[in-house]
Amino acid sequence: MNQKEVSSDRPVVYQMMVRLFGNKAAVNKPWGTKEENGVGKFDDITLEALMELKALGATHIWYTGVPHHALVGDYTQYGISEDDPDVVKGRAGSPYAVKDYYNVNPDLANDVSQRLQEYKALIERTHRVGLKAIMDLVPNHVARRYNSISRPPGIKDLGESDDTSVEFHVDNNFYYIPGKSFKVPVWKDGYLPLGGEPHPLADGLFDEHPAKWTGNGSRSPQPDFYDWYETVKLNYGVDPEGKKHFPSLPEKFRQKDYRAHYEFWKNKRVPDTWVKFRQIAEFWIDFGVDGFRYDMAEMVPVEFWSYLNSAIKNKKPDAFLLAEIYNPNLYRDYIMLGKMDYLYDKVEMYDSLRAIVEGRGSTDALPSIIARNADIQRHLLHFLENHDEQRIASPAFAGDPIKALPAMVVSATVDQGATMIYFGQEVGEPAAEDPGFGKPTRTSIFDYIGVPAHQRWMNGGKFDGGALSESEKILRNYYKTLLNIARSHPALTGTHYDLHLHNRTAKTENYDEKTYAFIRSKNMSRLLIACNFSAKTKKLNIKISPQVVKKLQLSPGTYPGSDLLSGHTAYLVNIGKSEGFVEINLAPWQSVVVEF
Repeated sequence: MNQKEVSSDRPVVYQMMVRLFGNKAAVNKPWGTKEENGVGKFDDITLEALMELKALGATHIWYTGVPHHALVGDYTQYGISEDDPDVVKGRAGSPYAVKDYYNVNPDLANDVSQRLQEYKALIERTHRVGLKAIMDLVPNHVARRYNSISRPPGIKDLGESDDTSVEFHVDNNFYYIPGKSFKVPVWKDGYLPLGGEPHPLADGLFDEHPAKWTGNGSRSPQPDFYDWYETVKLNYGVDPEGKKHFPSLPEKFRQKDYRAHYEFWKNKRVPDTWVKFRQIAEFWIDFGVDGFRYDMAEMVPVEFWSYLNSAIKNKKPDAFLLAEIYNPNLYRDYIMLGKMDYLYDKVEMYDSLRAIVEGRGSTDALPSIIARNADIQRHLLHFLENHDEQRIASPAFAGDPIKALPAMVVSATVDQGATMIYFGQEVGEPAAEDPGFGKPTRTSIFDYIGVPAHQRWMNGGKFDGGALSESEKILRNYYKTLLNIARSHPALTGTHYDLHLHNRTAKTENYDEKTYAFIRSKNMSRLLIACNFSAKTKKLNIKISPQVVKKLQLSPGTYPGSDLLSGHTAYLVNIGKSEGFVEINLAPWQSVVVEF
């Protein structure tokens, strides 16, 4: 199937840690080596796996951990320098401490000398089944010892031409601490490099003179253990006092498209780091990827994003550009000026939904979030899991994946934005193992480890769910139904109509702060969505306000409806002269998506 056949109306992103996705080993020894605990390869992501992910509802696969990052392993026979465990998190290393932007993680290849070709083959398989491939770009920081041995001819390495005698220069790629040498942080809370295993480089020393600023902005030559000590911050032309040494973007460009932004930056002098990251991004676009997930995008000036994203769109107009951003006050800047397609909606939607699931929040918080972001809602990406967050099924979150299904329904259907799930979420992976540097409740991105519930779906490489329990199969089928609705139902590309505030004000019986209802509609396509976030069965008579009846142009009468999640067909939406209502009984943690 040609990749152009994929609908881009509502993207559904499936995030996978490539190193973990295809790993079949089940030893799960803390701090285990890749020989002991196993490691997934590009080739493990087969056509069969990709077809199953498409059937699940995915439109885009986010291949996490692909760029060559620092790790503890000997690949010197391939010309790759060894990395120092004193500045590597875990044994497998952080995917966000990139060491060579022009190559891929050697752990992921069966033949390390052919690792780029194996990744290209994976992208081609992804396209063959009608999916799109996105990968990480980490603009804010790189590994402490960045060293690209794979960069194309004529491209200088990051830091190669820096003046290290000064803290800042607009064309330096890094910030420096002149006269000071880097010191390894003091490891805390019982952590030791490689869990205390002897290693010739694990000596508490790392040669970096002068010391560089650490990735999270620490200006100390000895960062704290809880700083991003394994990385160094990149310099985008903002001096230590915060002054910008590059052209400002006029406010009128909020309303202009990427073509105007591209023309604006033509022939303008920009910091050297900007140019180098544009070269990196264009390399991967030419390689065949369909877009990027940008790590910690708000730590980089929005003007750079205008420069980079307009250049990417100029090469590939349908490129998928997703930014990790945690400050809602910056959302509009990064969409309108930075030309992002999608932003994480973590601080508002994710945090609010999680609080409701955990019993410390109320659905009353949701209408104001939706109203506040109405003008940008099609640019927001919603999720309940990713590599940074605790697993739903872990005791630190819901403890039971069923309890979060109402939140997943809201997350997937509440607006025109995109939806994302993390591999294993759809089968209730609890991340119970102690992998070493990482800890239980999160699937570790730093260690070699197996992901047991996901491995039961993988079923030895058959990708047929044959080893799943009955409850895991039921959960995955629920996700499959929901994500396919989210991907393709036309009503979800239309308008959101709130029912919650009207029912709370009217004191509708049994409709409380653990209940949430709304309508999505486009033309004659309509969905009424109601969710029960509690352990109580609720018999509801949900009211549809006169304002919503009028906006939907519903004539008096009875409209039969069916729940797309369960197939139940006995719903009747009753419209009177002004107000309407629908009777819905919701079991504990049940949701309905009623098409009427």
